[in-house]
Amino acid sequence: MRIHLKSLGCRLNEAELESWSRDFRGLGHQITGDISQADLVVVNTCAVTAEAVRKSRKMMHRTHRINPQAKLVVSGCFASLEPQETARALGADLVVNNREKDRLVEIATRELNLHAMPELATTPEVSTLLSGGRQRAFVKVQDGCRYQCTFCIVTLARGEERSRPIPEIIEEINLLHGRGIQEVVLTGVHIGGYGSDSGSSLEQLVAMVLRETDIPRLRLGAVEPWDLSDAFWRLFEDPRFMPHLHLPLQSGADTVLRRMARRCKRREFQALIDQARRVIPDFNITTDIIVGFPGESEREWLQTLELVERIGFGHLHIFAYSVRPGTRAATLPDPVPRQIIRIRSQTLHSLGNRLKRQTLKQFVGRSFPVLIEQCQEQSDGGMAWSGYTPNFLRVMIQGGPGDRLENQIREIRLECMNDSGDQLLGVDIHS
Repeated sequence: MRIHLKSLGCRLNEAELESWSRDFRGLGHQITGDISQADLVVVNTCAVTAEAVRKSRKMMHRTHRINPQAKLVVSGCFASLEPQETARALGADLVVNNREKDRLVEIATRELNLHAMPELATTPEVSTLLSGGRQRAFVKVQDGCRYQCTFCIVTLARGEERSRPIPEIIEEINLLHGRGIQEVVLTGVHIGGYGSDSGSSLEQLVAMVLRETDIPRLRLGAVEPWDLSDAFWRLFEDPRFMPHLHLPLQSGADTVLRRMARRCKRREFQALIDQARRVIPDFNITTDIIVGFPGESEREWLQTLELVERIGFGHLHIFAYSVRPGTRAATLPDPVPRQIIRIRSQTLHSLGNRLKRQTLKQFVGRSFPVLIEQCQEQSDGGMAWSGYTPNFLRVMIQGGPGDRLENQIREIRLECMNDSGDQLLGVDIHS
């Protein structure tokens, strides 16, 4: 069968999609990027915001419009929260909830009677990542979250914490590396809680991956700041563990953090960043900020701006708060008017752009190993290649018409920023 896979939302959904791709191919099915040619469409939905729910519904309607003959399998957070709606109103042939999604291929094969010719089955070594131009693989290490931030629906959708065994994770990473992948990102709903159900920890997992694999570059997905112990920072002594973390702050005001049920106060967050920068050279911190959380006063908003500027994040992911039914935040009083949220978001975007330029500027003139990931043909026939430094700064490199740099780690000298100030321009030292 020809199978089309589609994902919305987080990196964890992408990691799950790649796992399903391997399993379907292993059974002899063909993965296609053309939804109109698919016999089966699998959609991994998202429900983190009302907009994500809208996009999930739209994607399923679009599937039926483009290819009404294809069978439709849906999973993910929206499908798990609204299985009856997903199955009836949106025409899904099969709904696989989050607790069973690791067995999605097995369940779909059984329930939908999927047949494939055994001689078409591919070996596990065949990768769709590199053929699709992706040099970074996301590896799911756990699912679920035991915390209940008031703005988050994911705890309900994903359920209790479940950690994959370390040997299984190491086996997957070695498989990916053997197929040419140069960089792996460990991801999950609450990766800082890895091992809470098995007597292990994120620190032990990272140490074992560094010890038992030769993957050149290892990163982590978003980590909650309260999950990091003092011993964790020693892991960065291994140069293969990339010096960048995405630590969600959400607000710089303790009173807002309390309404969000966050477990890290502004002073503790600042101390954590100071510690990281003290012991790890060139460390880069990125974060999430929610603008306009219910009751956010002008004073609380200014506290957020002050802390964001003082820390100097390398990049901000900015979310304008919108009501998500089913969360405790949806019942809080004193909603912030939409016009004020828009103004505050614009202010924060301006600050974030300035901080990013400051971060990039301090690395001009230095050289770093860059994993080359993408290319774009230029009007003069040359190629512009892009990739990331170890501390996750985006770099553009000019190449010649015959150059093939993808999936190579090259030593790049950072010459200057581009005109828009959102990435660095570099030169390949050995070209």
